[in-house]
Amino acid sequence: MKKDIHPTYHSDAKISCACGNTLDVGSTIEAISVELCSQCHPFYTGKQKIIDTARRVEKFQARASKKAEKVTGKKAKQAKRTAQKIAKREEAEKAEA
Repeated sequence: MKKDIHPTYHSDAKISCACGNTLDVGSTIEAISVELCSQCHPFYTGKQKIIDTARRVEKFQARASKKAEKVTGKKAKQAKRTAQKIAKREEAEKAEA
């Protein structure tokens, strides 16, 4: 086997989570920082936690709300036409009176 090809092993490596939890494990890296650990992960805690570092969730919710406001389709067009017909009838009745 070749010598000096393996990385150095640190038996007391620190893993620090964004929630503040720290773990001591063995690794080839001395310090590791993670966003989720077993203390704050939704699978283990049963609580939903949204980590949105690039505003992806907010952007999606904004797009979804715009789509909900903008109703298109056959029924929407039909409702719009009926409203216009009713408005025209009301104007004609006001003009006759």
